[in-house]
Amino acid sequence: MDHGTGKAGGKEWDSLQYGPERLEADVEYLQRRNPFLEVKTIGYSVAGRPIRAIRFGSGPALLQINASVHANEWITSLLLMRFAYELAEAALPEAGGHAQHGQMLPAEVLAKQVKVWLVPMVNPDGVELVLSGPDPASPLYADLLRWHGHEGSFHDWKANLNGVDLNDQFPAHWEDEVRRRGLNGPGPRDYPGSAPLSEPEARALADFTEAENFDMVVALHTQGEEIYWNYRGLEPPVSERIALRLAGASGYNPVKLTESDAGFKDWFIQRFNRPGFTIEAGRGVNPLPVEEAGAIYSRIKPLLVEALKAAASLK
Repeated sequence: MDHGTGKAGGKEWDSLQYGPERLEADVEYLQRRNPFLEVKTIGYSVAGRPIRAIRFGSGPALLQINASVHANEWITSLLLMRFAYELAEAALPEAGGHAQHGQMLPAEVLAKQVKVWLVPMVNPDGVELVLSGPDPASPLYADLLRWHGHEGSFHDWKANLNGVDLNDQFPAHWEDEVRRRGLNGPGPRDYPGSAPLSEPEARALADFTEAENFDMVVALHTQGEEIYWNYRGLEPPVSERIALRLAGASGYNPVKLTESDAGFKDWFIQRFNRPGFTIEAGRGVNPLPVEEAGAIYSRIKPLLVEALKAAASLK
């Protein structure tokens, strides 16, 4: 794999349609080439696809970065996996590599101060649906067509395979979010489900977060070039300061949100009273064109590096 030219498996990073199969191949490659990292399956999707998590570093500060909670924001998986490859190639004592091109990856921070878990594709079924359309062999095929209004393209689909929006699934004023959305059943977006954590993907992410007891979390979404850092005044004072650091590294705009509930970041802040962030990468209409991935990554990488340093500063 040639990261000097931004290539993965002979393909440019910004020319990949990045779905579950590509993710599995890349995770297997990373694990084979880098025995110092850890890979675990934190759960399974509606269709039984594994939800992977990849660990780098061994420090006391615990950071989680996840991506593709929303299906048509699958470009975030590509961005996070590119970061994973660069972490593996960084000048870590375990890897013996050298950081290349752009901002140096903080090898000492990773090795001695931070343990970071990447969850690159929380919603693999939804991503596959966006990229390839519904599978006629799926028992949900007829339902998916009906929920989507029998339209041909599923490019606008945000939900999981059950038509539930995973970022409206978390037990942080979930009932308020249900009332705000006003939807009675499954669809491409914004249906919070029948109960909090009713969907296996949301449950897997919540259980993993509880088990690891993270000090800080970052959720990658698209789009808008914004950083959401607060939740109902429950966030610790350090959250705003970290948001400003992330903004300084990326040029993104830190935004104090109101009238938004039941998201992963919201639940993490409410549950743990620790810093949690939603990053809206890029600008445009979802799904963002994959050809823009390189330009988006040039701003996301320094933000993620700063997130590593910020997490380390919490200990």
